[in-house]
Amino acid sequence: MNDIAFLGYNTLGATLTCLVPAVALGWWRLASIRPVRIWGVTVPSEIFYIIPSGICTAIVIPTTTLMYTLPISVMVAMVIMRASVIVIGRVVDGLQIAQGILDKHIYWEENAAVAFAVLAACIELFGSHSGGFAFLRNHAAVVVFTSYIASYAIRIYIMNYYKNTRPKGAPLDNKAFFAVEQIAATITMVCLAMGAFYAQRAFPTLAGVRQMTDFVGAVQSPHPSWLWASLSGLAFGLVAFFSVFIFMFKGRTATFTGLMNRLTSLVAGTTATLLGHWLFKSRLPSLQNWISLGFVLVAVVFLTRAERRRSQELKAAQEI
Repeated sequence: MNDIAFLGYNTLGATLTCLVPAVALGWWRLASIRPVRIWGVTVPSEIFYIIPSGICTAIVIPTTTLMYTLPISVMVAMVIMRASVIVIGRVVDGLQIAQGILDKHIYWEENAAVAFAVLAACIELFGSHSGGFAFLRNHAAVVVFTSYIASYAIRIYIMNYYKNTRPKGAPLDNKAFFAVEQIAATITMVCLAMGAFYAQRAFPTLAGVRQMTDFVGAVQSPHPSWLWASLSGLAFGLVAFFSVFIFMFKGRTATFTGLMNRLTSLVAGTTATLLGHWLFKSRLPSLQNWISLGFVLVAVVFLTRAERRRSQELKAAQEI
């Protein structure tokens, strides 16, 4: 099974893992604080920004998996993506503080953690990887990475807008946010998949793009083990549940939740890389890779200090 086919089946399994429980359990019933009437029907006003968040999620999911098709290790892909999201969280906090949406201040420890994340990302983005692969000189890598970052930036802003604009005492219905977002993401991904499937007919020049050809082949002639590959997406889907709920963690800034969310992924990515070497003789990370990971782990120290201060602040304000 080629990598694109596997990642396609894996993404299918992950999407269903998120979508089916959210719909079956009725999480999509959003308790709105500002319902509006459209064509005689009352709907939650929040869906008008949660749906765009779902569309961004539909871009984040495939671009995340496509990053793993590049000639870099899982750990390196994790460092690049996760460090970038940490920086996005700090930018979102700055914007929402300036807009008066967020009434908390950023601790210097959180800024220090972001600085180390920037260093980690720069080492991997501007350095050379195995086989002489230069990330920023590879067109496909730049397109995938740029799409991932732009979509995640919008999504994180929306999630924090939802969290920070709830009036005091109003329920923070994270389950409803998750369900509506997943429904929108699934519909968008189905449309994108159909577009990719028929694109080669409309644009014959795309027939030479390996990823497109492999994807079309995976749909037209499913691999005999496609079901097992889909079941492997169960882990990916479960991660999505916790990922959203960490981003929506009560009383925390986007800087903190982004750090917490991404650092857990980095630990997992490092473990997977080492297991891949021990079990399947894959290449070990280079010294450059370990240094970049070390910078991110230094951020953990500052993150821990910031969380202690934040917990005391929230307890004093009786928010937790």
